[in-house]
Amino acid sequence: MIDLRYVKKLLEMLDESTVDSMEISSDKGMRIRLSKTATVRPGAVYAAPAAAPAPVAAPAPAAPASAAPAASSEPAPSSGGNATDVKSPMVGTFYGAPEPGAKAYVSVGQQVKQGQVLCIIEAMKIMNEIESEVSGTIVEVCAADAHPVEYGQVLFRVRPNG
Repeated sequence: MIDLRYVKKLLEMLDESTVDSMEISSDKGMRIRLSKTATVRPGAVYAAPAAAPAPVAAPAPAAPASAAPAASSEPAPSSGGNATDVKSPMVGTFYGAPEPGAKAYVSVGQQVKQGQVLCIIEAMKIMNEIESEVSGTIVEVCAADAHPVEYGQVLFRVRPNG
């Protein structure tokens, strides 16, 4: 059985280092390979790996990587206008609503507040809430519901208030 705390600690160490990947093997035959970038071997089929899984409610942007992805969707100014990009902090599946058939967390034209949940990204069977880093208006939803997203992919564009 794999100790998830051990894996989370390994992910924190990888994220905080300049190393791109690491592989750990035990004498009991367990082997863990972690990588910041996706590596695909010919003929292999992979589920969407997470850059760093996180607990569902992660409030602190200055916390280690395993606690920060929900808050580390650090928006960067987009190339078009004064909108701010909210980017995916991990590889996973984008969900715009809390459950199938439910109303979406946000829609175009809606006012959002800093810290408000915008969507969920499922990574390794963990539902990670992605929060807005700014208060403003949603001007674009860039990801399709129930579709895969990549690390750094723009999920939303928000026009900040003020």
